[in-house]
Amino acid sequence: MSELITALEAHVFSVTLNRPDIHNAMSHQAMIEELVAACHEANHNPEIRVMILTGAGESFCAGGNIKDMRDRNGMFGGPAAEIEQAYRDGIQRIPLALWQVEVPVIAAVNGAAVGAGCDMSMMCDIRIASSRARFAESFVKLGIIPGDGGAWFLPRVVGAARAAQMSLTGEMIDARTALEWGLVNELCSPEDLMPRARELAEQIAANPPLAVRETKRLLRASSTLPLEDMLVECATAQSRLHHTDDHHEALAAFIEKRRGQYRGQ
Repeated sequence: MSELITALEAHVFSVTLNRPDIHNAMSHQAMIEELVAACHEANHNPEIRVMILTGAGESFCAGGNIKDMRDRNGMFGGPAAEIEQAYRDGIQRIPLALWQVEVPVIAAVNGAAVGAGCDMSMMCDIRIASSRARFAESFVKLGIIPGDGGAWFLPRVVGAARAAQMSLTGEMIDARTALEWGLVNELCSPEDLMPRARELAEQIAANPPLAVRETKRLLRASSTLPLEDMLVECATAQSRLHHTDDHHEALAAFIEKRRGQYRGQ
């Protein structure tokens, strides 16, 4: 069984975690390798303009495999130095890979997103959730911390106070609460989740792809750059985009009241 199901249609790259038998738990190496490879594909295939990440079955992702933790298997086995290296070589590759994806990433959260699964949804740019979705930053209940960088991602999405509440209690929140807290952009019925994620992806993919990538890059940079440096980045990016074929096509399409045809050039 493949750990992921991937499909590319009309510039939208769909990536589905495909271990419903273990609620798409992420602590085994095979899924990590395939997800990192999918992120690489998103960056290097010019046909890809948007990526959708979701889970097969009832869960989005259950995080680490608790039975493996109990039995000290895989990345959870050995002395402390080996476990530390296993995190670096394993689960921590996911936040680095997702953070470095150049195209927008939409999380279509179909069910429970727990622990590393909750964090993985935070690593995406936009989150659409099923009304059946649930979220928990549950590491503290297992006597551990978010080893995948969740303490970095979560406050950037919900703010410091909400992130503290979720991280220190470890309690589950439902989809409606997630929407109220700004953890997700919108809610859908379960049957409408993927059509809505696809609709949003196609809206993004219809725009000039170079401008979309630059916009995402600048949004990410805004969290660390002072305004003066940010304006320099904007001026540099804008000067490049003004010389692209897609910019000229976008101007013509706007004036002629038609849909633009973009080639990423």
